Amino acid sequence: MLRNLQTSHGYNNNNDTNGDDGSEGDGETASNGKNMLARKLSTKGDTLYLERRVGLFSGVALIVGTMIGSGIFVSPTGLLIRTGSIGLSFIIWAACGAMSLLGALAYAELGTMNPSSGAEYAYLMDAFGPMPAFLFSWISTLILKPSQVAIICLSFAKYAVEAFVDECGSSDYVVKIVAVLSILIITYINCYSVNLATGVQNAFTAAKLVAVFVVVAGGVYKIIQGRTEHFRNYFENTTTSMGDVATAFYSGLWAYDGWNNLNYVTEEIKNPSKNIPKAIYISIPLVTMCYLLVNVAYLTIMSPDEIVRNEAVAVTFGIRALGSIAWVIPLSITISTFGSANGTLFAAGRLCFAASREGHLMHVLSYIHIKKLTPMPSIIFHSIITIVMVASGTINSLIDFFSFTAWIFYGSAMLALLVMRYTRPDVPRPYKVPIIIPLTIFVISLYLVVAPIIDKPQIEYLYSVIFMIAGMIFYVPFVRLGYKFRIIGELNVHTGSGSSDTAVINFCIYLLINSINNFFFQIYIDRWTVIIQLLLQVAPTKLVLPD
Repeated sequence: MLRNLQTSHGYNNNNDTNGDDGSEGDGETASNGKNMLARKLSTKGDTLYLERRVGLFSGVALIVGTMIGSGIFVSPTGLLIRTGSIGLSFIIWAACGAMSLLGALAYAELGTMNPSSGAEYAYLMDAFGPMPAFLFSWISTLILKPSQVAIICLSFAKYAVEAFVDECGSSDYVVKIVAVLSILIITYINCYSVNLATGVQNAFTAAKLVAVFVVVAGGVYKIIQGRTEHFRNYFENTTTSMGDVATAFYSGLWAYDGWNNLNYVTEEIKNPSKNIPKAIYISIPLVTMCYLLVNVAYLTIMSPDEIVRNEAVAVTFGIRALGSIAWVIPLSITISTFGSANGTLFAAGRLCFAASREGHLMHVLSYIHIKKLTPMPSIIFHSIITIVMVASGTINSLIDFFSFTAWIFYGSAMLALLVMRYTRPDVPRPYKVPIIIPLTIFVISLYLVVAPIIDKPQIEYLYSVIFMIAGMIFYVPFVRLGYKFRIIGELNVHTGSGSSDTAVINFCIYLLINSINNFFFQIYIDRWTVIIQLLLQVAPTKLVLPD
């Protein structure tokens, strides 16, 4: 990582290059002050920090556990509708796996070069400065990550309720109540202990792999019986619309989403320069193989037309393949989606934590529990937004919005890697990918963003753009100008060359802005910060880089 021992956004004007314990820092300072992740480093003996508790197995479990969630049970229908044929659908499933692997390897370079949590937020900050990083944190914290957890929890609730009701189905009201309860449970787990959260993730990942094995085994048994009639005419009715292909990728990539979650918790990974690439090489090929085999299993039981008309593909598969023990499938799916939601919230809390530590969100969201060392305020904040989304959203609309917006920033991260190859060539890179990999993912991301807008525009895409514009509007006065109040304070120094009227006006502006800042914002923020500190037993923390 590029290490600069000054804080990044003007909160600390101390230019001392010593660590907090008075020892000389071991980092290097970026030229021209361009290292936007610069912050005062901390030693392990003088402050609270996030401990490194995530090993290789837990890293694999985090990736696999968040990738295999609701997507393989929700997306097959949407993907098949948009492709029109099973042949193209299988090509897209495999292509999505390859894209996820290549994207994750590019992220491995970024994560080992910059070993701080936050993933895209940290990389955009390093490459392009605070505004793009703020926009990512703004959209991800308020929309992307909460919508991702909301989708998974709605899927969890749908299948959980499905196991206990008759064929008439359940009401949306009951499903949303169960979804909210699941959010509260995973919030408690992630707030209570990092070890508990990773332990739950490991256990649920193992359970969901068993569930996938059951589905695959059922498909293999049907193939042995000769049920291969649905594998004929692979490319019949294949779509010719580029927009349909792009939105089909949205459905597939939603099922694979989570490939970058390990980068959100880099500060908590043991030996990140080795374990991040290893975890990627193990987990993503495993998930890709599982997805392809599960889709084969579905087609041994249902025709493509039946899959298109069925919103609960996995449940129908269980009824036809397992008979009286079909309830095992919805139970397995609930286990899968619960584990995915747990891992997604685990990663999402770290993004909010990292952005708050840089001053782009409320500072109290960067606090951690003084004993449990979990970023409790940021996790609770995410959970509240997620509950609101669960109460107001539907799965399909959330998936399209999420996929469109997410790939804007995935492409931006690839561009950041390409830019830093030339602007910061001397930064240590423990793991480095061929430049063709980020370049390929960047071009694909452009296609995934542009093609649907041209071919089949949707209101969700407009919402995404509006929200970005709103972030820019919010950034200028409350973040950018907020750091420049000290410049206005210097106005009275330069009034000697102007008229007395100008001096009076400048002085009044100075008093007005500082009064607003102090009385209408800072006092109330400080009071709420103290209340949250006392209520949650949290305190500020600093970054401790790996040895």
